[in-house]
Amino acid sequence: MSIHDAARPVQPPVSAGFEHVNRYWDTVHHVWAAKILPGEFYVSTHGEMIVTVLGSCIAACIRDRVRGIGGMNHFMLPEQGEHSSDVWGTNPSTHASRYGNWAMEYLINEILKRGGRRENLEVKLFGGGQMIASMTDIGQRNILFAHNYLSNEGLKVVASDVGDEFARKVLYFPDTGAAKVRRIKQLKNDTLIKREVAYQKEVSRPAVADAGSIDLF
Repeated sequence: MSIHDAARPVQPPVSAGFEHVNRYWDTVHHVWAAKILPGEFYVSTHGEMIVTVLGSCIAACIRDRVRGIGGMNHFMLPEQGEHSSDVWGTNPSTHASRYGNWAMEYLINEILKRGGRRENLEVKLFGGGQMIASMTDIGQRNILFAHNYLSNEGLKVVASDVGDEFARKVLYFPDTGAAKVRRIKQLKNDTLIKREVAYQKEVSRPAVADAGSIDLF
């Protein structure tokens, strides 16, 4: 065992329902991290870092600022269409959490179930970039949905970095509320672009309808 490995703390236990999320040791920030993909969310009570990469998607970072319990979601579209044929369920890994209305509800409820209190919740929002100029602005729809949803729930957005025409990598630390955002103006591959095109097809189908601070790195 190397000196570096010896200094690494034991990986915190994963909360029930989040076993499918990829967790790893981040050698840059020296912290255990959870990486969420589109349609996923993650809640931590142990001071882990949560990571995701966004195009037109939105990530809401929500935490109890007193207890340090919080998490992040990553949703693709505001709401499910009236006639969508998706399979629905209550497990966090189901397709339902691809949609903002469910992703928000799941995340908030899981934080409250683990001891968070609604009156202590603070929110940070990221994403909603328009990745393809000629494309329907799904990003703007996602941004408007997120603000409307949180306003209706009486939850305050203390910081945000949304909109514009670039992707973002987001690092979030629920125990402290710190958030780091890297604006990605040149993509290394076309994975995000392909995803954005898929979103456009999804919404066009007839059958588918320190609080306040952000560090750029």
